[in-house]
Amino acid sequence: MISLGDLCDGWPEVDKVIGELLGIKNLKVVLGNHDEWALRWMNEGWAEPIWTSQGGLATIESYGRDRERVPESHKNLLREAARFIELDNKLFVHGGINPGLDMSQQDPELLLWDRNLLSDAMETAKKKPGFRYGKWDDIFIGHTPTEIYQTLQPVHACNVWALDTGSGWSGKLTIMDIDSHEYWQSDLVPDLYPQLPGRTRRAARGPAPA
Repeated sequence: MISLGDLCDGWPEVDKVIGELLGIKNLKVVLGNHDEWALRWMNEGWAEPIWTSQGGLATIESYGRDRERVPESHKNLLREAARFIELDNKLFVHGGINPGLDMSQQDPELLLWDRNLLSDAMETAKKKPGFRYGKWDDIFIGHTPTEIYQTLQPVHACNVWALDTGSGWSGKLTIMDIDSHEYWQSDLVPDLYPQLPGRTRRAARGPAPA
């Protein structure tokens, strides 16, 4: 199983999510930008509003608002997460890539934050649907919710598959068979966590403890 990142933030059971994933024998994790933020809090006590107002408070509260309670195994899962994974001529990355550069030359931050690969693929697919970015058969990304494109289904453009179907917000969690491209989805996440608005929640309780 390969996670495309953003295990952290948005909903109140981050600790249970990571604990469950640690029990998966063949798990590989790609680092997401929210994971990087959460790891800064776990390591340093960093808790700036840019993070806490976008789901970070839920991560903090899942550990009892005390970073000393975060198990070392949870920290290690995030510390050891890869910026990207190449497997069977497929690429897995959280944000995107600069398709004009070799993977060894990619900006590490772009791998977490890029949205241009998907938007470019969406435009390119209108004229050249068979166009391929890079050498891979498929590029699987997270980060950009497909809700932006008015769907809660995975988005496929050229050889790019966008699998963030909005589970951090008001959408669904998606898992895909990377060979057949068949996929399965959860219920709408707000139905699983009634009365909680996900990453739109604001840090109304004041500064988080270190």
